[in-house]
Amino acid sequence: MDTGAIRNNLVSFKWWKSWIMVFIGSAILASAFVLFINPYRIVPGGVYGAGVVLHALFPSIQVGTFGLMIDIPLLLIAFRVFGGMFGAKTVFAALITPVIMNTLTAIIGEDPALMFDGRIDLSNDIIIACIFGGALVGTGVGLVVRTRATTGGTDIVAMLLTKYSKLNFSRSILVVDSLVVVFGIIVLGDWKLPLYSLVTVFVMSRTIDFVIDGASYDKLLFIISDRHDQLRSFILDEMGRGATYIKSSGMYTGNEKEMVFLVVSRREVTSVQNKIREIDKDAFVVVVDAYETFGDGFKSFPEKS
Repeated sequence: MDTGAIRNNLVSFKWWKSWIMVFIGSAILASAFVLFINPYRIVPGGVYGAGVVLHALFPSIQVGTFGLMIDIPLLLIAFRVFGGMFGAKTVFAALITPVIMNTLTAIIGEDPALMFDGRIDLSNDIIIACIFGGALVGTGVGLVVRTRATTGGTDIVAMLLTKYSKLNFSRSILVVDSLVVVFGIIVLGDWKLPLYSLVTVFVMSRTIDFVIDGASYDKLLFIISDRHDQLRSFILDEMGRGATYIKSSGMYTGNEKEMVFLVVSRREVTSVQNKIREIDKDAFVVVVDAYETFGDGFKSFPEKS
């Protein structure tokens, strides 16, 4: 077999592998909600957290259906505002997750006392449901994000807030998910809800970190491209973030270049990479972990000991 055929087979294998990973991640995410989140009315933020609350108001409509009803307009808005940053895998994940969720609910039900003959009824151990639910949701989302896709939902709302306000991405996520939790408190009337939700969100976020890159948080991007104006417009105007030019030169050619030094949150990496590829497919990009990031848009400096 010649080199070209081997390369084509390798590309084909990676393509199929990424799509299978999106499906598996979506299935795990849907299963987590059906088994551990929906039956106990835990509201971990996000589109499906909002679906849990809306399902309590309108029991005839399933959580997955509400998620789909919210996700479709958000995806259309995202395509309108951000263009090619949202690819086919993101659309697939956003559509297949509620389908799997509703199918599983139809098969096993949503009453924990009846699901599997009550063998996994955690009505008296909600904290265990929070931990297992958060771990599975984090695993599912992490697998999807590793394919350079997202599950849509509140990530899109957060990106819109980042674009049109002074909030950075992580704070936007916090604002959106907090509003969903507050909505749940008002509708469900359970003051313990924030505590359960906090446990789920914490476990979920730690699991996502582990699945994606071993619990690293912020990322450093070193970008070399000839299209500085477009990159600058994207970073300053669309991301609402600052960056730094570093003078450099090619070792072989000796040509002077300006390298862009950019720090982003873990959840922004995929969309930033996609946008850079859209701007300049020949750009040279290095992504490395940042153990801690202090300054504007990130953490404040710790108090002096």
